[in-house]
Amino acid sequence: MRKTLVALGVVGLGIAGFAGVGTPGIATAQEVQGPEITWRMSLWGKRRAFTEAPEYVSKMVSEKTGGNFDIKLYYGQQISKSKENLDGISVGAFEMASFCASYHPGKNVPLNVLDLPFLPLGNLDIMRKVHDVIYSHPASEKALAQWNAKIYMSMMLPQYEYMGRGEPPRSVKDFEGMRLRALGGMGDAAEKIGATPTTMPASEVYTALQRGTVDAIGFPYTYTFAAYKLDEISDWYTTNMSLGTVNCPIVFNSDAYAALPDQYKQLLEDVRDGAYEAQKAAYAEKDAINVAKWAADPKLEAIEIPEEEMAEFRRVAGKPVWDAWVEANKDKVPAQELLDLVLNTAAGG
Repeated sequence: MRKTLVALGVVGLGIAGFAGVGTPGIATAQEVQGPEITWRMSLWGKRRAFTEAPEYVSKMVSEKTGGNFDIKLYYGQQISKSKENLDGISVGAFEMASFCASYHPGKNVPLNVLDLPFLPLGNLDIMRKVHDVIYSHPASEKALAQWNAKIYMSMMLPQYEYMGRGEPPRSVKDFEGMRLRALGGMGDAAEKIGATPTTMPASEVYTALQRGTVDAIGFPYTYTFAAYKLDEISDWYTTNMSLGTVNCPIVFNSDAYAALPDQYKQLLEDVRDGAYEAQKAAYAEKDAINVAKWAADPKLEAIEIPEEEMAEFRRVAGKPVWDAWVEANKDKVPAQELLDLVLNTAAGG
């Protein structure tokens, strides 16, 4: 049964983003003619580096259509809880949303291959190639079709690290007994070293860490820690674990997308490269700010786990977790094929 969706709040948001004028492959301002269409996109939290991709898309489609195609961004779970965005898409409560596959893995099993720990996704360019090839796989399209959803692009997230309170872990062994916010396969990896993983949406992490419900939060380095103000209440953060990441695609309601005129569909395709570049630039900018800020903060300690210990952690919690995922899902999806596709695409990256 579909969960009851949060009532729609009527809020006008000012859209500010990257300039994008002169972006290759995009028509000049107001050149794309078409009817007046308004879409709503459900997001959570506040505007941050993670959301610069939809900010860019919203700005550019409005600019190129003279305001006729308007994508309104609703932050702060105004029109849906973060864990219910896919439900909202399925019933047409809004036309566009982001969701993280690890929040509800049973709903989109093929996508969860991207959430496995220690995948060789060395940078955001490789990550985009890998995500694109998995998102376009027939198994992924079939899984999302059950939710009346069409994947548009990935809202890429950098590699995860931990930030926490209390005594800093100076070795992998020190994580034993700790309660960690660790999503997807990173949760399985945490169990391999004696930690207790828990899944919670990003909107709940500040309170959980502040109250001691968890000892540390696994988040993309560095911007997300700062975006959710965890650096203000934490004592330490790791710098070299590169635990993996989670995938959070932008999806369209399939019926809404099908009803778009062809020129608007093409425009969405045309602005996608610029959206990825805008997000990458935002991450780089925030990382530079946060690294300098944290280095100057005497209350916040940077922790580097010895590389020989990380190599052992990757050995016991990398491929064994991958293989366990394949075994658990081989009768549901072409699991080994999907994993091989990730590894081969990354290797050719």
